[in-house]
Amino acid sequence: MARDRHEARHHRSGLSGLEAMSLASARTFPRHGHDQLGLGVIVAGGHRSWSGRGPVEALAGDVITVNPGEIHDGAPVRAGMRAWRMLYVEPHLLDGLLCETVSGPVEITRPAVSDPALAAHLVRLFADLIAPTPDPLAIEETMVRTLTHLVARHGSRPVPRPGPPPFVTRALHRIEEAPERPTTLAELAGLSGVGRFQLLRGFARAVGTTPHAYLLQHRVRLARRLLGAGRSPAAAAAESGFADQSHLTRAFVRQFGVTPARTRAALA
Repeated sequence: MARDRHEARHHRSGLSGLEAMSLASARTFPRHGHDQLGLGVIVAGGHRSWSGRGPVEALAGDVITVNPGEIHDGAPVRAGMRAWRMLYVEPHLLDGLLCETVSGPVEITRPAVSDPALAAHLVRLFADLIAPTPDPLAIEETMVRTLTHLVARHGSRPVPRPGPPPFVTRALHRIEEAPERPTTLAELAGLSGVGRFQLLRGFARAVGTTPHAYLLQHRVRLARRLLGAGRSPAAAAAESGFADQSHLTRAFVRQFGVTPARTRAALA
């Protein structure tokens, strides 16, 4: 069926801390987050998303952004195919550049922008990263131009936002500190000092997803870090709390669009 069409490739990057993916898909991605800053260019079709910064609708030529840790989802516009190129930037790369240009932390303000110059920078950086013989100097120069333009045009000081209620924060800490450990709604509610229904409702309202979905997200992100450190998919599954490799693979593909094995090949 057309709605099941999905192609994704995780490219081996020519620079540590930068990752490149190309996707063409009719699939809908559930709410999830990334450890890195995500920057993408829509090359065909349209992309619709929910994020903490507001709703997103991006068409061909538009740039999409995801701040590290930001919960978001993704779907095609009008149930059609869309194609896009994504770059993932480790926070330490952006922080290192910001130390040279601005003082203090910066976040990207809008989840989708129409900026032809930024789109051109991203397309060039993507091409440099996946070249048959990547040139580190060319990649670094294009990266600096791209991120400097991004921050100058679309960055701002982090906007103070009200945090989740304390009882939700306690549940978040439990999940984030040990996602590989099994838990129950009763345990999380006990740690939070509220009933299970109050926790479930308050958590979803504050975070945008349920405790179980949030736990799965963090297990997948932990597995991804383990794959980048050279663990096999089977070892990453065991160490991140999945019952077996097949469970990890299903959750991983659903969240990131590619298999753990392909991700390991691109990162290791």
